Amino acid sequence: MALVIVFNLLFPDGMNEWHRAMRRGGIASADQVSAANSHAYVGTAILALAIVRVCLRRVQGGPPVVSEEPAIFRLVAKVVHFGLYAFIFAMPVTGIAAYYPGVDPAGSLHADVLKVVLWALIAAHVSRCPRPPVHGRAPFFDG
Repeated sequence: MALVIVFNLLFPDGMNEWHRAMRRGGIASADQVSAANSHAYVGTAILALAIVRVCLRRVQGGPPVVSEEPAIFRLVAKVVHFGLYAFIFAMPVTGIAAYYPGVDPAGSLHADVLKVVLWALIAAHVSRCPRPPVHGRAPFFDG
């Protein structure tokens, strides 16, 4: 899931070109439509994966909380994880609203505000990864 999210964050060019073409003249080339569709399909897949992930999390539960962590780190981890979950839903929903029915404010929110906040959440999440394992847990796979 992380790979497809990073893919769409790093390669929005097709959607950007389509959006510019639609704003300027209302006609997009076949290549622009194809690239925009690819971005939209990946975003829709992210939404589907997010739904599956939340369902699995509800059934299986989350990883155990590391009680040896300072309370502030546990709090920050909860806030960041909540934010990541919120954004793996908010980004596709606003993108779908912008692309298919053409809700312009959703597109601005999606491409400008939410994308920046999502990058900040990803940075906060990744910044805690390279730490020593606790109780045999691998440092890069500690949900």
